[in-house]
Amino acid sequence: MAIHKTGTLWVVATPIGNLEDLSPRAQRVLREVTLIAAEDTRHSKPLLAHFGIGTPLSALHEHNEREAIAPLLARLRAGEDIALISDAGTPLISDPGYRLVRAARENGIRVGTAPGPCAAVAALSIAGLPSDRFVFEGFLPPKAPARRARLRELAHESRTLVLYESSHRIRECCEDLREIFGAQREARLLRELTKLHETVLGETLGEIAARMANDADQHRGEFVLVIASAGEEVDDKIAEGRRVYALLREELPPAQAAKLASAISGAPRKALYGE
Repeated sequence: MAIHKTGTLWVVATPIGNLEDLSPRAQRVLREVTLIAAEDTRHSKPLLAHFGIGTPLSALHEHNEREAIAPLLARLRAGEDIALISDAGTPLISDPGYRLVRAARENGIRVGTAPGPCAAVAALSIAGLPSDRFVFEGFLPPKAPARRARLRELAHESRTLVLYESSHRIRECCEDLREIFGAQREARLLRELTKLHETVLGETLGEIAARMANDADQHRGEFVLVIASAGEEVDDKIAEGRRVYALLREELPPAQAAKLASAISGAPRKALYGE
C-alpha cells in the first residue's frame, strides 16, 4: 500500500532592501514550489519578476490568515509544496504567518526554512551594543498613552532591547524613549538597512531624539532601534526585589507579594512574580 507524502511549507526570507540578499537557495525554493503565499502580492511581484520567478501567488496577510489556512493545508496535504514570504525579511517576525506555521505543524506537515535577512538581527549585528542577550519587542503600540505605558514597563529591562518603528511615529517614539529611559541611555537608530541611504545614528537616546527633532530627512524609511539594557542598577534592584518577594510570599498570595516587593525594591513586578 502506497504511503501518501504531504508537501512542505517553506518559510522563506526575502531582502529588506538589497535584492542581492535573496539567497540562491531561496530563489530555488521559490521557483520549485507550487504556490507562494505572500503578505502583499502586489509588493512581491516585482521582486519575483526581477529573478524570473513565475510561481503563482496567493495573499496571506493579517486580515485573511485565519480563512486562508484551510485551503493552504488542503494543498499541502495533497503533496504540494508552498512557500511563505512577507513583504521583506523573515516571515513571522512582526509579520503574518504564525497561525499557518502552527496549523501545519499540528497537522503533521513538514515546515522548512530558507533563512536570510531579518532587520532586527541585521541591526543588532552592527549596533555595537551587547548582543549575547537581547529581547525583540517589535512594534510598540501606535497610540501615545499605550506606547508610553509599554516603555515604562521596558525601562528596567536587563537585556539589550530591539524595537521597530514606522516613519509616522519615529520622532515621537524617540522623544518618549529619551523621557522614560533617560537621555544618557546608550542606543542606536538604524534607518534603511541595506539600502542606498542606510544610516546609523546616535550614541545615546538624547542624541538620537535631538537629531530627529532637527533633521526631517531622518524621518523617512524603515527604522530599527537598538537600546542598551538598564545595566547593573536594575540587576541589583531585581536581586533585592526577589529577596523581599521570597519573604513576603511566605505570608501573602503571589500577586500581592510581588506588588509589595516591587514597591519596596523598585524592581519591575514582572521580574518577581512567579519566582
